Amino acid sequence: MRFEDYAINIAPLPAEEGGGYLVTLPDLPGCVADGETIEEAVAEARDAFDAWTMAEMEDKGDLPAPKIYSGQFVQRIPKTLHMRLAKRAASEGVSLNQLAATLLARGLAEH
Repeated sequence: MRFEDYAINIAPLPAEEGGGYLVTLPDLPGCVADGETIEEAVAEARDAFDAWTMAEMEDKGDLPAPKIYSGQFVQRIPKTLHMRLAKRAASEGVSLNQLAATLLARGLAEH
């Protein structure tokens, strides 16, 4: 398995904890790294991944498989919200799926 096969979480660290960013690999318990910038934290996470996987292979002989995400989920929403989303997607010349994915990504980035 490669580092790129696994999901990573990036979170800012509070100033009282030194600031910077924390990277975790949720499929690999205890595989964490931090850095002053996101880029540095991800680079450190690659190093942590290499060390973690080497130790895991020596200890257990294999690695946990990364979780696979289908890219699909079903969400029921009020009809009026569905209508508003469909009209906005049409006015922007994109599919409803593309609009919903864009809005969800923006919302995640803001929180």
